[in-house]
Amino acid sequence: MNARPTPEDIERIAHQRAGAKLGWYVHALVYLAVNLFIFGVSRYGFGNRHWPLVALLGWGLALALHGAGVWLAGSRGALRQRLVQRERDGLQRHHRNGC
Repeated sequence: MNARPTPEDIERIAHQRAGAKLGWYVHALVYLAVNLFIFGVSRYGFGNRHWPLVALLGWGLALALHGAGVWLAGSRGALRQRLVQRERDGLQRHHRNGC
């Protein structure tokens, strides 16, 4: 039988989940910025080569797997605080309902 989590446990888990989601957002922004740069260099610097597709697809797969780990499986700033609050509220609601 599982013991009910303490408020400290809920707080710790909420921070971990929010941190993981924030990490994915950063990963996605870096992916977008770097790939836009690579395509720009390829298009205007080397005459429209197709090699950036390899980086786009390979890194895109890694980003998708990272997202699956964060969103399906389950460090400061306003976005992080909103995510922490959302996770905290969800955990408290879940455990209040006896699950």
